[in-house]
Amino acid sequence: MLELSMHILDIVENSVAAGATVVSISIVENQKRDALCIEIKDNGRGMDEAMLRKSPDPFITTKKGKRVGLGLSMLSEASRKSNGEMKINSAPGEGTEIKATFGLTHLDRQPVGDMIETMIVLIIGHSDVEFVYHHDKDGNRFTWSTSRIQDHLGNGLRSSSEVIEFIRKELQEGLNELESSVIDNNLI
Repeated sequence: MLELSMHILDIVENSVAAGATVVSISIVENQKRDALCIEIKDNGRGMDEAMLRKSPDPFITTKKGKRVGLGLSMLSEASRKSNGEMKINSAPGEGTEIKATFGLTHLDRQPVGDMIETMIVLIIGHSDVEFVYHHDKDGNRFTWSTSRIQDHLGNGLRSSSEVIEFIRKELQEGLNELESSVIDNNLI
């Protein structure tokens, strides 16, 4: 995977496969600390201690019919290559939390990628899941959630072209505003 957004997509797909009905994705960029942090939390089945220890191993997977599970091992490797680390917290019935850190300006850090399209793919593919997306840049924060639009959509309407464009526009406007806030704060 060449972009962090693809790692996020893969990990969140695992969350949904584990029965998650709420998934929170958080990206924090901090220039002063030269750090980028990605955190994915879900309310899925979670893992017991034995599976938790094995989870970063690429030859361990819980998916039937698959012999390898590369998602966590690839994210861990991407993190490690840029002076970061990955941590996983999980317990049966309590969900899973994955936190990966990266050197923000490290030469080997993969770009974040297209989070708008990643979110749209997740939203369309999993209409029964509530997604919460946080993006923080140097203390300026943008938060968006599917619950924000659920009242207007009803069930099963997330895949219509009008709704997709509405979601894309809201995410783009929010991220543009976030960028503007960062630029304005840097000029002060």
